[in-house]
Amino acid sequence: MKTMIFLGLLGAIVLTAGCVSTVSDEHTLGTHLVKDKLEGVYERPVDECFTAAKAVISQMGVLNKEGILHDTNVVKVAEGRVNERKVWVRVEAAEPPKFTLVTVQARTSGGHADIETAHQIEKNIALKLVR
Repeated sequence: MKTMIFLGLLGAIVLTAGCVSTVSDEHTLGTHLVKDKLEGVYERPVDECFTAAKAVISQMGVLNKEGILHDTNVVKVAEGRVNERKVWVRVEAAEPPKFTLVTVQARTSGGHADIETAHQIEKNIALKLVR
């Protein structure tokens, strides 16, 4: 009986843990059970939003990587660490063309979602764009 309970718990852990897709089209350790990303739409050019996103990550933590996805200037990504959390920011053109979609994702080192950190970063990007 104890063995069956143990196997059941082990199976539940295996099903909830695994790889999670990031907004930069990569994979990281994590669970799928909770929301880990937020989106904001701004009436600003992609380059201006991307510059603000990089500045916010640098101010709050460390900017590790930045780049352009799929050999196009339409989707840009930044990756960093803020408060020991892995953070990804995706900036892409939205409809209508003068709008930009910013997606922020944050996870702990153990792979758990950190929506509070994602929200703080998204809010700071918005504040940076207003100034």
